[in-house]
Amino acid sequence: MPYFDRPFIPRRSKKQPTVLREPKFCIPRHKTIKCCRMSCNDMSGPSRLQHLPSSVEKAEALYQQRGQLKEEQLMKKIQKLVGEEEKLRMPIAQGLPWTTDEPKCLIKPPVKKNTIPIDLKLHSDIRAVERARFAHQVAEKGRLIKQYKMERERQQKLEEEEEIKRLRKELIPKAQLMPYFDRPFVPRRSEKQPTVPREPKFCIPRHKTIKCCRMSCNDMSGPSQLQHLPSSVEKAEALYKNRILQ
Repeated sequence: MPYFDRPFIPRRSKKQPTVLREPKFCIPRHKTIKCCRMSCNDMSGPSRLQHLPSSVEKAEALYQQRGQLKEEQLMKKIQKLVGEEEKLRMPIAQGLPWTTDEPKCLIKPPVKKNTIPIDLKLHSDIRAVERARFAHQVAEKGRLIKQYKMERERQQKLEEEEEIKRLRKELIPKAQLMPYFDRPFVPRRSEKQPTVPREPKFCIPRHKTIKCCRMSCNDMSGPSQLQHLPSSVEKAEALYKNRILQ
């Protein structure tokens, strides 16, 4: 793109420096009146009002004084650093020995042998080996269980298929034999005798049987009463007859 065809971009105007203004303090009215009266009484003419420094002049004076102090401190610091560098650059001469005797070679102390590292068995390493073995066992167990389940499912599937085949074979219709019409089936009465009930034999403890025998012997006066005692079979027959009559 040529220089003349470029669009004109206006530049920003440079900002003017800020102008210091005198601050306006909020002073009570009765104090301002009092200050004005005192100033009027003390001053003999208008020449003194011109020489009184304003707040702007005071601020400028303080700013200049502070700048001078900063410059003095910086110069002192630089001079101190330069002096320290010069002192470091100056070589210090070493003094000669006071005697001309040759120094004796001191005996070297005995050198210790290098320490041989010991094969330490940390508890964490042992636990890591045990944990790895346990994890391998768990994985092997899970694999066996999974294999057993797959085998069981396969066997169950084969059994179901065989059962389906068997049922299909049974569902095939087959020809049935014709009945014998010349020899019909006639039910006949059974020739067996009816069952005779027997007296049950209860298991009574020995001490109770002895006691019952004694009581029965005391109550009975002779052998004629034993014949008239109803047995369990007779009682059953009497109850059966009563039910039929009812």
